Formats: sequence, C-alpha cells, structure tokens
Amino acid sequence: MRRDFASYSLIQAEGLPFHIHYYPDSDSPTQTGSSDKTIHLREAQIRRMPEKLFARLKVQAGQGRRIYARDTVVARIDKGMVLEFLQEQHLQVALPGKYRYGLFLAGELVSVAVFAGGRRMPEKGTDYRSFELLRFCHKGDLLVVGGLSKLIKRLVADFNPQDIMTYVDLDWTQDSSLQGIGFNIEKTLAPQQFWITDQNQIPIHSPQDIQTCMEKAPDGYLHYNSGSTKLVLYL
Repeated sequence: MRRDFASYSLIQAEGLPFHIHYYPDSDSPTQTGSSDKTIHLREAQIRRMPEKLFARLKVQAGQGRRIYARDTVVARIDKGMVLEFLQEQHLQVALPGKYRYGLFLAGELVSVAVFAGGRRMPEKGTDYRSFELLRFCHKGDLLVVGGLSKLIKRLVADFNPQDIMTYVDLDWTQDSSLQGIGFNIEKTLAPQQFWITDQNQIPIHSPQDIQTCMEKAPDGYLHYNSGSTKLVLYL
C-alpha cells in the first residue's frame, strides 16, 4: 500500500475492500458519492500518527496478523498500563475509564477494553445499569478474533450490566462489525469538530473556541469527523 497521500483526495487502491478519502487540514468531510466503505483520513493525522494509521489500515484490509481470543487470558489492568497501551496503539485520545480489561498472549498485552462506570437508568428499572465502552483496540496490526466478546463477557461476569453502549466513528466504518456480536444501532450523531492534542479531545462549538485552543494548545490540530453511530448491546 502506497504511503504518499499528498496528491490524493480519494484513493481507490486496487484490491482493497475500502476507499480512502483524504482531507487537507483546511477541509471538512464530504460525501464520496459511493456506497462502498470509505475511510476518512486527515492530513494532520497522517503527519502525527503514520505508523498507527497504517497498522489499522492493514487490519481493515484483511492483512493483519490473526490470533484467537481462546488462546489469550483476560485480566483487569491498571490505569497506567491501559493509558500507555492506548497512547501507543489507539488513534483517539487515551482514556483511563473506570474499569479496564486486557487480553494477554504468552504474557504480552495484545488487546484492551476500557469502560465507564455503570450509569443508573431508573426509567428502565430500579436496578438497571448501562456501561459505556469508551475504548477498544488491539496491538499494532494484530486482530484478536473474538477478543471484544471475551472482554465484554468478563465485564458482565464482574458487574452484571443490563446493557453496554458505545459510539463508533463514521470516519472508519459505515457498517459496524459490532452488530455481529449483538449490538443494535440506536441513532446516528451529526459530524462534530474537535481540537486534538496528545492528551485531550476538546469539542469545538464556535470560532472563538478554535482561537482559544490555538492559544492554549498550539501543538494540537482541528479535526472534523464524519459523525458517529450509537450502538447498544442489551443483556
């Protein structure tokens, strides 16, 4: 796969199961005019995290290294371990969450899932609790088949949630694979703007917000996403 995106806006590489829509920093996402799967990348992302991007693209293209969750061991992990893993492997800002789980293969951490604390929803019942999946990722170009299901199973055994909800980034997927493990699409959220730094993802609501972020965090960059989809797994 060629790594020079500089002269492209829409890349349709032969043999890949997706298109890549590339945006200069000054542009916001637009529709490609195609019903095929499209991955949206920004110039700033490519500059700041090329190795993480290409590892994920490799997995999306079906060329990642496959291992199986049945060969791994699941365990709770601490805040420091999960933040280090996410900073090295995840494309978004690392979040510690409240509950953190990892999959280990021969003692090596290969996947993590981070959950928020259970949110009570009395309108659905006095004991109803919803947990949000905040972050999930594998290491490098690994694909742990059945990995997320195994991590969720451990959370369910520990805390007995009534549902698990999450948001998937439409920059990367228009048809979420989470539906294959029982998640249901609840709604689609409109595109948003964020100021991205190594430690924070700050929502942008006005031009003044951009100016403030540029002054306080000049090393960050403005990111326009394509929106997101909310999914819920009812248990």
